[in-house]
Amino acid sequence: MTAIMRVIFIFMISGMLTTAFAQEQIKTPQPSPGATLTQQIGIMEVTVKYSRPGIKDREIFGGLVPFGELWRTGANASTSFKFSDDVAIEGNKVVAGEYGLYTIPGQEEWTIIFNKGLGWGSGGYKEEEDAARFKVKPEKLTNTVETLTIEFDHIRDNWAYVVVSWENTLVKFKIEFDVDSKVMSQIEKEMADPMKTHENNFYAAASYYYNHDKDNEQALSWVNKAIEKNPDAFWMIRLKSQIQAKLGKYKEAIETAKSGIEAAKKAGNEQYVKFNQDAIAEWEKMK
Repeated sequence: MTAIMRVIFIFMISGMLTTAFAQEQIKTPQPSPGATLTQQIGIMEVTVKYSRPGIKDREIFGGLVPFGELWRTGANASTSFKFSDDVAIEGNKVVAGEYGLYTIPGQEEWTIIFNKGLGWGSGGYKEEEDAARFKVKPEKLTNTVETLTIEFDHIRDNWAYVVVSWENTLVKFKIEFDVDSKVMSQIEKEMADPMKTHENNFYAAASYYYNHDKDNEQALSWVNKAIEKNPDAFWMIRLKSQIQAKLGKYKEAIETAKSGIEAAKKAGNEQYVKFNQDAIAEWEKMK
């Protein structure tokens, strides 16, 4: 074997061993497993990425997590929040983007911080990069939360609470989105040329007006146009009856609901049959 062939042979063996070691790398459970939570709020989206440590027979707040010191609100890399659109967090305006969530826990109050810095631990934090900073009161829990948990609660079309709980402590804060202006802008643009408007958009616009107490006569006009394009759409007929009832037109609402029952039966949707039957029973009392 020549010198060149020996060199080639050594490189081949080396590459094979490297590949073998890479393939046989042992995976072990992480002490604080990672989690990703994506929550839709109205037409906006929030994505949270964080690591979830457990209590594991330790004292957490005032112990593992000292009072009065900056905490990355999790383990490993700092917890991050990504907002698809501009948001107000406890009244603080924050533009769309990704932020690190940092906190300063205290016995009587917590400081909540959204910061542009992201990274491992609290190393990416710089106070001058704070996008929002405010204080909240912690709540004492009667039950124990073993694993750090971040979740959303009281979700509405344009706001929700972010809830952070661990051990026997819970803190929450409110995030709000300007959903109405965005939806109304879409509706205005779509209805600028009704001849080209799809039935689903007529229905969506009517639903939004109905659910948000806007012009229900306009909502009725739009749902009628949707039904003209799709006469068997039992869900559209249901909405029409609800709008009529909201306008105080109970007799018309009952007649519409009756046709809705027939359409739902034809489609084999017993749930909508019951929706209409229950509504008729209620509206009969109000004629």
